[in-house]
Amino acid sequence: MKSSLLRRFAPTFLLALLATLLVAGCVTTEIAPPPRPKLVVFLVVDGLPQWQVVDYRDQLAPDGLRRFLDHGAWFADAYYGHAFTVTGAGHAVMLTGAYPHRTGIIGNDWRDRASGETVYCTGDPAYIYLENKTAPLAGTSPRNLLVESLGDVLRRTHPAARVIGISGKDRGAILPAGKTGTAYMYMAGSGTFASSTYYMKEHPAWVKAFNAAKPADRYFKTTWTLLLAEAAYARSIPDERPWYNPGGKLPKVFGEGSNKPGPAFYASLLSSPYADQLTLDFARAAIEGDGLGQDNVADILSVSLSGHDYINHAWGAESRLSQDHLLRLDRMLAEFFADLDRLVGRDNYIVVLTADHGFMLAPEYSKTLGRDAGRVNLPQLMARLNEGLAAKFGPGRWARFWSASGVMLDDALIAKSGVDRRALEAETRRLLLTEAGVAAAFTREDILGTKQPANTPFLAQVRNTWHRDRSSDVQVVIKPYWLAETRRTYASTHGSPHAYDSHVPILFWGPHWFGAGRVDGRVEVVDIAPTLARFLEISPPAASEGKLLPLPPLQRAK
Repeated sequence: MKSSLLRRFAPTFLLALLATLLVAGCVTTEIAPPPRPKLVVFLVVDGLPQWQVVDYRDQLAPDGLRRFLDHGAWFADAYYGHAFTVTGAGHAVMLTGAYPHRTGIIGNDWRDRASGETVYCTGDPAYIYLENKTAPLAGTSPRNLLVESLGDVLRRTHPAARVIGISGKDRGAILPAGKTGTAYMYMAGSGTFASSTYYMKEHPAWVKAFNAAKPADRYFKTTWTLLLAEAAYARSIPDERPWYNPGGKLPKVFGEGSNKPGPAFYASLLSSPYADQLTLDFARAAIEGDGLGQDNVADILSVSLSGHDYINHAWGAESRLSQDHLLRLDRMLAEFFADLDRLVGRDNYIVVLTADHGFMLAPEYSKTLGRDAGRVNLPQLMARLNEGLAAKFGPGRWARFWSASGVMLDDALIAKSGVDRRALEAETRRLLLTEAGVAAAFTREDILGTKQPANTPFLAQVRNTWHRDRSSDVQVVIKPYWLAETRRTYASTHGSPHAYDSHVPILFWGPHWFGAGRVDGRVEVVDIAPTLARFLEISPPAASEGKLLPLPPLQRAK
């Protein structure tokens, strides 16, 4: 009650105090609060762990990431608080301020409990891409997002506000844009950017002009070489390690072996610096084409840069390809910031940068460092699990699916057999804990009940991940430095509550609104949305569970 009254009457008290000081002659100049920013630029570097920002700081450009580190506010201990740290889940958290247990975006995809069909986080068969083919499960709308975003609140409060999401991935564009924004995503089949019929009937003229220029084609036969001298990459590992996916060596030529640009070439750009350059170029076109930040109604531009994630999956965050990509992206950001200064005005916008998740080291590399590491083959795990369950409960495939880092049991078989569900879940957990790569497993009763102590490792993160209607019956946490996979697809991945996957950058720049410096103490990505809502002078999204970030106070010149 006291804190509520203080919040309510503090502004009145401060105004009265200021008036008294003015009358007394103690204050000679009026200090007015800064106006709302004309534009919030929200940047996501897909798959960027915090350690890479810190470890490569000395190699960064003066006004790229160092704009935040040297002249902005950056949070040294920023984390996600959910367990299954993947792209879809992370992008849903950022601007809703809510974890998957509220957003419903529990992963990139999951199984529908009734039908058994795969549900893609931004899939919606009611809509198709404009001017491009729409594959099954393609991301075309935010239908599966169950809560509102920051942009939804902004547009409800100020209908003239524009909210645009842009990304190399559909989920990276759609989820931050919310339900009432507009999303544009890179089309790997054509090298263009497109929206879907959920948002519009046809592209605006500026999008058509951008695509007509075929900007992706300029990278045909381009060679990706190291940005710096060889000696600068001593802190990352050499090319062509045995666990790398093909193509893990620089220099590399894009479009090699082809006579002209085509789908294979356009798709290959995603694992390079060039799709990110295209994404930033499209963002520039959006600023000019839609007039973002040009009036007194605040706008939001969300730009998710996908290349780092593709590169880290293929060759690992410890690779020199990953290091070089980050350095090149840093230079791209410096150019983008210079254009923002020119197009919007340096005192008119706030820019925030974060990541949707971090990244683990490749298990094979972790082994060379003496760590307990390995790979969990999920089809084999599920086969062993069903064999163990059948031995106790009778014939049948009791464990029906692996879904969003959990085991979904067969409801129909349980009902038909009359088996006690709690006993089946408990045995499933017991069997999972005998697996070499499993650190923890939680039943539905563990997640919903009070039997487990609140300080049980990983329980809080699992509860934030788990959605009653969409998640599995037994949620699983893989051991540190172990990688769970259906088949050998990646050199490395993410998707755990461990620090390497959950510790991400949160970087703010906006010298007109807050101060600069390193901020210590744990904060979470859910804190971004309510903090930005404060600067936009709107309510936080309804489902938000974050708090205001402790940004350094604004230091006014005397």
